[in-house]
Amino acid sequence: MEFFTISLLNGVSYGLLLFMLSSGLTLIFSMMGVLNFAHASFYMLGAYLAYSVSEWLGFWPALVVAPLLVGLLGAGFERFCLRRVHKFGHVPELLITFGLSYIIHELVQLVWGRSAVNYGIPPELQGPLFTLYGTQFPVYRGFMMLVAVLMLVAIWGLLTRTRIGLVIQAALTHPEMVESLGHNVPRVFMLVFGGGAALAGLAGVIGGNAFVTEPGMAATVGSVIFVVVVVGGMGSLAGAFLASLLIGCLQTFAVAIDSSLLGAAGTLGWQLTPESFGYALWKLKLSQVAPILPYLFLVLMLIFRPKGLLGTREG
Repeated sequence: MEFFTISLLNGVSYGLLLFMLSSGLTLIFSMMGVLNFAHASFYMLGAYLAYSVSEWLGFWPALVVAPLLVGLLGAGFERFCLRRVHKFGHVPELLITFGLSYIIHELVQLVWGRSAVNYGIPPELQGPLFTLYGTQFPVYRGFMMLVAVLMLVAIWGLLTRTRIGLVIQAALTHPEMVESLGHNVPRVFMLVFGGGAALAGLAGVIGGNAFVTEPGMAATVGSVIFVVVVVGGMGSLAGAFLASLLIGCLQTFAVAIDSSLLGAAGTLGWQLTPESFGYALWKLKLSQVAPILPYLFLVLMLIFRPKGLLGTREG
């Protein structure tokens, strides 16, 4: 019971961080139809900017300033770059965001170096939040979970309960009608892209000191973000939330279980011998195969339910 409870809490906290990352990407795709390959780079940039701002002003100002700076960068990129290639279709959009991710990666290394920076958890958020079965649950993980839940509520409320949200949703399906009502549709899309980038920057502020802030952090989480978006359903915010929790718990439990696949098979009553197909593979520990589990989940989802858990469109 102790193992299950602690692993579940850790899995949910990691899953909520994944949701913080994937929510901005989901928002951009659902509102604009753009699959932003540079989204993980905005996450990395948010962590590095928060590190620099916190050196001067502290963590709490960085929590506000860094996402705003990343959001401004995202809005400027949409205004002066992405908008110019939008008329040529999805492939040029993918290529230009792919190029942006490399530019950000190189700039980060030029400005902050190739090594990890000392971006630590603020003193007021250090220590245990509570102790369960003799195991301490960190305050910062609780703070991370709180921010993710507040983000979900804020996005849902903005899109469903405000005039701005209605204009954003209408601009996707009926742009001509929205323009005839006096709204600037290109500006709406610019704000959406900037807002999605700001959400990624916020995830970087929160996740950068919880894990490691270094130039490879975007590549570490980038592919997992797209797994979350596809598994949850392309453009579905609720689906991204559910998929984030499932993948977070799946990986956390796999890492925590100190057992081989052979032992798990024996528990299920499968008797494997050295002559069995893939016997050497079954001797691997679950923690060793944990990194590939999200992608296996993705393949199974694409085979049996291509539209995702809560998605409405195929693919």
